[in-house]
Amino acid sequence: MDTACRFAYHHRMEWDHDLDAIGLLCPLPVLKARKRLLAMQPGQVLRMQADDPAAVVDVPHFCAESGHELISSAQDGPVQNYLIRRK
Repeated sequence: MDTACRFAYHHRMEWDHDLDAIGLLCPLPVLKARKRLLAMQPGQVLRMQADDPAAVVDVPHFCAESGHELISSAQDGPVQNYLIRRK
């Protein structure tokens, strides 16, 4: 799926919780996502927005290691948008 398709898919998707990690640097976006996900019910979706360049690597790695599903990631200007389903 190309970037435009991922972005369009991301904006049609619904989420249960929202996390604004804009302005936070590594490792804070992932640490805040971890904390928020732990407080959520299994199957719920978290939308996280971040602008830390390291998040492009850190978020997928965190999801793979923790078992959460990275549903989508999309770039919107300087902001990266992630949808993560809690395991």
